[in-house]
Amino acid sequence: MKQTNRQFILSMIMLGALFFIFGLVSWVNSILVPYFKVACELEAGVQTYLVTFAFYIAYLVMTIPASFLLTKVGFKRGVEYGLWILAAGAMLFWPAAMTRSYGMFLAALFTMGTALAILQTAANPFVTIIGPRESAARRISIMGICNKFAGVISPLVFAAAVIRPQDKITMELVANGELTGAAKEQALDAMIQGVILPYVILAVVLFVFGFVFYKSSIKDIDPNKDNKNEVEGAQDRKSILAYPYLVLGVLALFAHTGSQQISIATIIDYAQSMGISMLDAKVFPSFTLGCIMIGYLAGIVAIPKYISQQKALVVCTVTGLILSALVLLTKDIWVSWFGMDARLSIWFLVLLGIPNSLIYAGIWPLAIKNLGKWTNLGSSILVMALCGNAVMTLSYGALADKVGLDNAYWLLIPCFAYMIYYAVWGYKVEYWTKRK
Repeated sequence: MKQTNRQFILSMIMLGALFFIFGLVSWVNSILVPYFKVACELEAGVQTYLVTFAFYIAYLVMTIPASFLLTKVGFKRGVEYGLWILAAGAMLFWPAAMTRSYGMFLAALFTMGTALAILQTAANPFVTIIGPRESAARRISIMGICNKFAGVISPLVFAAAVIRPQDKITMELVANGELTGAAKEQALDAMIQGVILPYVILAVVLFVFGFVFYKSSIKDIDPNKDNKNEVEGAQDRKSILAYPYLVLGVLALFAHTGSQQISIATIIDYAQSMGISMLDAKVFPSFTLGCIMIGYLAGIVAIPKYISQQKALVVCTVTGLILSALVLLTKDIWVSWFGMDARLSIWFLVLLGIPNSLIYAGIWPLAIKNLGKWTNLGSSILVMALCGNAVMTLSYGALADKVGLDNAYWLLIPCFAYMIYYAVWGYKVEYWTKRK
């Protein structure tokens, strides 16, 4: 897609803002989990992690419909609609808070997840096509930094905007069983209503940005036209499932997104299990996402000048497996860092952010290569794999109910083991059966 330098810079700014929004609304879930646990009087484990499940299961359910919508209305208009749906989901926090209805909160989160399914299905091709394909990985990394920077600040912003000093007192009184009856209900009502104003403001900003994005000078895209050469050169296969490296890549992306979400969404609960207050524990997701940003920056510098993208994927997956093992092996060792007494294992959980940073960008091009006419559908299916965020986190909650928060991190081991398989061998599988 040919465009002037000015148009390219504007496109990058608008897309950077879009990926910042993705991070802002996605990564705040890490603090919503323990917050809703208190405010909505939830039981630990599976019930609390329905927050993450409701948000990310939308990727599985709505990504294919999202691709049909984009085909019908265009990618640029699709981004506008996606932002408006995201705004509607944010507005649902108002009646949910007024009724203190956990079910309505989950409906709001599913609506926001639906919006992100539309937005990410549209945004990834935008990032790829607005410039030369050979530099697409660099642009993806820049978008990743925008996304994760939002993730670093979102728990801190949420805590500052929503959790008031009296809320901390309420949490402590509820935890100690010192607040009961009508006084407890009144205090929890006041606590949960703190989300209304921030989410209403967010809804207004999202609605306006949707209009601005559509009216901007960014050119609309046609992935089918852009992939014309690939279509003409692709091997004629009867089904998208005839590409084993894509199917195996979807599973790898599922494992990656799930394991990454476990390391972020559960870390506050894990910190609280060590006696750290939620207001102090809120820094751990930011630490993790800060590590992810370090990984992105390292990737921008090192790939492909010093190391290929595929070899970087191997290094990251192996490192992830080692760090996951250390999370399990150091759960009984205590250290005092950053003014907090905590198990050493939580710091290895934080460090998982570094290898996790480059795994997504490593899997995507290997899984999507040479799909020809199946490129758009393949991209949609890969986006569906983000439901790993939902399934794996809920699985962690179910396992934690039985074996404890610390031992439940065993789930990370098979995830990284499979990612190693894909990084070394799986991406090379061209056919399901041996060809003569």
